[in-house]
Amino acid sequence: MIAAESLQAPSLLDEALDRYLAHLRVERGLLPATLESYARDLREYLDWLAAQGLFRLALVTEPAVLQHLGALQQRGLSRASQARHLAALRGLHKFACAEGIAPLDPSEGVGATRGSRPLPNFLSVDEVDRLLSQPDARTAQGARDQAMLEVLYASGLRVSELVALPLSAIDPRGGVVRVRGKGGKERIVPVGERARACLSTYLSSARQRLLGLRRSPDLFVTPRGGRMTRQGFWKLIGRHARAAGIAQRVYPHSLRHSFATHLLERGADLRAVQAMLGHADIATTQIYTHVDRARLKAVIAKHPRA
Repeated sequence: MIAAESLQAPSLLDEALDRYLAHLRVERGLLPATLESYARDLREYLDWLAAQGLFRLALVTEPAVLQHLGALQQRGLSRASQARHLAALRGLHKFACAEGIAPLDPSEGVGATRGSRPLPNFLSVDEVDRLLSQPDARTAQGARDQAMLEVLYASGLRVSELVALPLSAIDPRGGVVRVRGKGGKERIVPVGERARACLSTYLSSARQRLLGLRRSPDLFVTPRGGRMTRQGFWKLIGRHARAAGIAQRVYPHSLRHSFATHLLERGADLRAVQAMLGHADIATTQIYTHVDRARLKAVIAKHPRA
């Protein structure tokens, strides 16, 4: 007997595609030929998602996006065609997130290398240092921003996990954060001294200054007394990245990717990184070994006898 969701869910994908194409036609004014190209690439993408049992855009994860792009590469598609596919699915997921069709945009941290295999966007250590030094911790919002950025880079949390942290998730004595990830699975993630110091600064006075007379069970709050949202954090990290003079677009996932990449570059065990990231499958974590190899090739290429 076929599950009820599988009977109706392909129509949910079709509905999302129809809404997005209508948006491109009416609000963006795309030409018919361009719309046809988008529709063709996205139809192929949604058929692939359905074949994987992903019948709603809300179920799609970043590893699924990477897997689809990898499948395109294995088929022998040109780099230009892969880039076109990536642009199309990015637009669809961004639209779905903005319209409330899906809570997250799984494509926002995915980039394409000069080779054909798509790899996560990440920052250099210098860029991370510049980014993390931007917030002014003398202000309440600056102290909060600095704590959030430091915790994100120190722990590799997903942005959805970061903003959902309750006050009770922090164990300052043990130096760990208790995180509830995908599927409600809980994991313990250690954070370094710098992140703990920034958290201490934020919790000592800045958080209550933001709340005023209000109370909240959430760790990271806004001046209105509510929880920091994904969209709000996306905006603040972009603002700080621009102030830091970072040329590439920086997303919350950029720090998660940087966390994993920098750990592996320094000899961290792949299984340990998998546990901290909360990946169910080690194959998902292995994408960062490709990042490491890509950087190594770039370094070798600069050798005088390369």
